Amino acid sequence: MELLAEITGNIHVGLGAVGSAIGVGLIGMKASEAVGRNPGAAGAILTQAIISSALAEGIIFFAIFLAK
Repeated sequence: MELLAEITGNIHVGLGAVGSAIGVGLIGMKASEAVGRNPGAAGAILTQAIISSALAEGIIFFAIFLAK
């Protein structure tokens, strides 16, 4: 039974990491698309993209914390 709990925890962290990676990829894709459409707003778009990426990557820390 302990092995099942350990496997479930590992799957939990893995799915959190995959979701976070997809989220960061989507943020980067849309940020580069937005800069391509409006190069004058590159600074503001970059700032929002960095903050959004940090929040998306924070999800994996919650997953790791809950797994232990």
